[in-house]
Amino acid sequence: MRKPPRKLSAREAARFLQRAPKSAPRDEAFRKTIRQIPRGKVATYAQVAAAAGYPLYHRQVAQLLRTAPTGSLPWQRVVGAGGEIKLKCEAALEQRMRLEMEGVRFRGKRIDMAEHQHRFQGWEFE
Repeated sequence: MRKPPRKLSAREAARFLQRAPKSAPRDEAFRKTIRQIPRGKVATYAQVAAAAGYPLYHRQVAQLLRTAPTGSLPWQRVVGAGGEIKLKCEAALEQRMRLEMEGVRFRGKRIDMAEHQHRFQGWEFE
């Protein structure tokens, strides 16, 4: 991976991370982490990235889910911050339906994170 400049502003750091090159080990860590989310639970993009060992790479988690083959990952269990579904139109309706079928409850447009948020444990990654 290329080296960032010595001192980055918040905006520069965000741009640097957005242009992060593809990484097979990183993507596999994301896949492994997403597969650990059980039925009826959800995790945010940022939680998945941090649990996989790549904090601040939440956008790469979203990109991986967009390009993953259908049925290869439980994509519906990864949501935006605060339990918000970030997909649009039919994809958002499908994600909500799949989550409701797993027993996830909503409060309006958001998931009840107090009840359904998956908490990753350190031993899960060994």
